[in-house]
Amino acid sequence: MRVLVTGATGYIGGRLVPELLDTGHDVRCMARSLGKLRDLPWRDRVEAVPGDVLNPASLDPVLSGIDTAYYLVHSMGGGDFRRHDEQGARNFADAAARAGVRRIVYLGGLTPRGERLSAHLASRDKVGRILLDSPVPTAVLRAAVIIGSGSASFEMLRYLTERLPIMTTPRWVNTRVQPIAVRDVLRLLVKSAELPPDVDRAFDIGGPDVLTYAEMIQRFAHVSGIRRRIILPLPVLTPWLSSLWVGLVTPVPGSIARPLVDSLRHEVVCAEDDLADMLDDHERLGFDEAVRLALCRVREARVDTRWSSADWPSAPSEPLPTDPGWTGGSLYVDERRRDVDAPPEALWRVIERIGGERGWYSWPLAWAARGWFDRLVGGVGLRRGRRDPERLRVGDSVDFWRVEEIEPGRLLRLRAEMRLPGLAWLELRVEPGERNAVLRQRAVFYPRGLAGQAYWWGIAPFHGVVFGAMADNIAAEAETDGEAG
Repeated sequence: MRVLVTGATGYIGGRLVPELLDTGHDVRCMARSLGKLRDLPWRDRVEAVPGDVLNPASLDPVLSGIDTAYYLVHSMGGGDFRRHDEQGARNFADAAARAGVRRIVYLGGLTPRGERLSAHLASRDKVGRILLDSPVPTAVLRAAVIIGSGSASFEMLRYLTERLPIMTTPRWVNTRVQPIAVRDVLRLLVKSAELPPDVDRAFDIGGPDVLTYAEMIQRFAHVSGIRRRIILPLPVLTPWLSSLWVGLVTPVPGSIARPLVDSLRHEVVCAEDDLADMLDDHERLGFDEAVRLALCRVREARVDTRWSSADWPSAPSEPLPTDPGWTGGSLYVDERRRDVDAPPEALWRVIERIGGERGWYSWPLAWAARGWFDRLVGGVGLRRGRRDPERLRVGDSVDFWRVEEIEPGRLLRLRAEMRLPGLAWLELRVEPGERNAVLRQRAVFYPRGLAGQAYWWGIAPFHGVVFGAMADNIAAEAETDGEAG
């Protein structure tokens, strides 16, 4: 079967593609920027095509010749996300009908009946109904909390449990939910391509356990080998305050935590299990086993995709700072050069390990303060960490940066996703020197308006300390690494 996967750079899409390939399907992946697919381990096994669900003209060639299309596009927030989600679904459904696609498969959210839904759940529900109203037979799989290494729900649960032996919690910790393991979600998505052509409906999918969030915290603590947590419900915590609290304690920023918390206000338990009967697939991992497997992957640094794999809602789409189009505008640059008494490969190893647990090689307190400030103004902050502690690929998030370009052994370019009055990049380059290696470090800032100008000159006095120390410490670490190697 020839299948299309949208959202292939996201958390679910990035894991679904290899599952489809292993099943024997021919896979086409759609992305707004094909560069984001370049370094993925399965890239040479798929056909990659450019497309954007908000650009209807781009969808006809994307869907041509496709049997089953997986629609895994949705927003977690930022701007008028509901309108964008609905328009994208309509454009996709219309294009799929024109192309003669035989089936659409969509992963949505489990929604309670007869309740006023949160904005996030309402948007997911509306997208599902738009796809079901199209002429193309559609299977909408509706899941509640997905438990898997790197998922936003899992990381929120993990950090709340690990960091807070005593916690005051909002009322939603007593709401019942039916979590499901990510590997069960992936298997059901793959098998949904085999549904008979007359099946055109939504399905609830969940694991075998129905738990409150408080019970999930206690069972997570038991599985991970830590003490039972003391939970003190505090009814005055609103969803907005709860999202700030989650953003404070976990790597998940408040803007992402808010829709997750909003969803947890509702009891989300499966009303039926018809998909299991149709696909003859009744095996599901229990909550404890799903947590155990996820923790194992985290500890072994084998997290294939993370919630941060998807683009940050406010991520810029302007050209690279090296584009000719930048000439004529204000572009501020801080450049540093260091001769490094180490081979180029040792310097590259240090550069590729930057961020996450290892930090930024200069003034940890200053970086931490900048991360906290970013959280306060609604940004991602410094605690997103890394997907892999040793290796990077295009599209990876590294704290409040994203890998925009990487040339192994030569160049790492990071694009800032922190809240700024402008656009910023950090570029680290390895060059051969007369004796060993040369480090070239470049910070670039493109200001927006007077606020951007004031921001640059306001922090300019600190550049010598922060960026200078960074270059010095990277060079020193490479020299130590080179001697050890």
